[in-house]
Amino acid sequence: MTELRLFNSLTRQLELFVPVHPGEARVYTCGPTVYNYPHIGNMRAYVFADTLGRTLSFAGYKLTHVINITDVGHLTDDADAGEDKMEKMAAEKAQSIWDIAKHYTEAYWADVRALNIRQPAHWSIATDYVPAMIDFAKSIADKHCYELDSGLYFDTSTVANYGALARAKTEEGEGRIEEVEGKRHAADFAIWRKTPSGETRQMEWDSPWGRGAPGWHLECSVMSEALLGLPFDIHTGGIDHREIHHPNEIAQNQARCGGDHSGAKIWMHNNFLIERSGKMSKSSGEFLRVQLLIDKGFHPLAYRLMCLQAHYRSELEFSWEGLQSAFVRLKRMLMAFEKLPQDKAEEVPADYPNFSSALKAFNEAIFEDLNTAQALVIFDTLLAGSGSKYPNAQRSAILEMDQVLGFGFESLTRKDLRVRPKSAQITEEEIDAALQTRKEARAAKDFAKSDAIRDDLIAKGVEVMDGDALGWDWKLDI
Repeated sequence: MTELRLFNSLTRQLELFVPVHPGEARVYTCGPTVYNYPHIGNMRAYVFADTLGRTLSFAGYKLTHVINITDVGHLTDDADAGEDKMEKMAAEKAQSIWDIAKHYTEAYWADVRALNIRQPAHWSIATDYVPAMIDFAKSIADKHCYELDSGLYFDTSTVANYGALARAKTEEGEGRIEEVEGKRHAADFAIWRKTPSGETRQMEWDSPWGRGAPGWHLECSVMSEALLGLPFDIHTGGIDHREIHHPNEIAQNQARCGGDHSGAKIWMHNNFLIERSGKMSKSSGEFLRVQLLIDKGFHPLAYRLMCLQAHYRSELEFSWEGLQSAFVRLKRMLMAFEKLPQDKAEEVPADYPNFSSALKAFNEAIFEDLNTAQALVIFDTLLAGSGSKYPNAQRSAILEMDQVLGFGFESLTRKDLRVRPKSAQITEEEIDAALQTRKEARAAKDFAKSDAIRDDLIAKGVEVMDGDALGWDWKLDI
């Protein structure tokens, strides 16, 4: 089997994947803070983590993947500044914080399903682990923490090489950390925040340091240990976590284990999705969500393909034109796949390579730090060989690759890709009736009527496809 090499953000180099537990792969992914809808930039992190998980499964490892749901403790600035995001949204909407968490968790899970991201072994909900967080904090408090009026803080000078992941060991490198009176070092961070006197929170618990709530960084250390054990294999997240959140996790893990181990053997980070208009930001009102793509008539798998077309460590620029190109590519790939016979009796000679060379090249690409861009080229090339003597073997090889790419070709149809835009003003039934009338007009050689029906459909956002079994598709307006 081809060896799997992955880029470790901690060492800044490619490393051979050697699991902590032979035959197993244990992965933790930083999940969303469920105070608002995730934008498509957020979702790139989960497409990446899903591709990693699929690759580990493809390589034969027993995968245990954990994704957390942060429903408490994450402030409006990752660097311990501002208000709790959940409390703030609940106050703005005058709703129960638990209802806020439930609504946005379900919205996130809907996006996960839409992008064909596999379900993890565990969805770890932060508030389920508050007692464990208090126990974790108690276990490290004497040697690594100190108490202020505002809460319990971690002393970053008590662990080795703090900030090595971010390459930010100095106070200058951690300049975004909140200035809190009494902190020993600028990089020190809150383990537990006390509820200020006179303030009422919807989420708060009793602790040895007063009534309050856990710090965001503590949550992931606790849940990863509880569900995967320390050390585990791989920790993933967006590149924005590399600067503060993950260094703080590492510091906590070092304190907990009493050594220099970071908690995970390999730390992996996907790069940003860039959108030049600024509409992806949650603060700008309507922002780019998976649902917005669907509302415009794009199948969400087009966005999955768009992500896979770039290496996860490269910046990816979003544009509607780029998404449309990915959508066209997805349709062409599926059309090529659907042309392959499924019921033809086929005996493949014993010495026939059975597309092993293509699979070998695919494996080499994907096992070299998830080079999905190169893997897609090989996938496309295999799909293009529609004249193969052995279509069943070809189909089998394509589906094997699709286990990693995650399009679901075995059950996906071209009709599935026909997504009704929210702006559409004509029903599918009306389109079918118009096309039947047009067919009758063409049979009667009434081409003027036929053309008029076609032009009317085009004006209503429908693309008429003569000679295609699908018959019609929505015309996307970008």
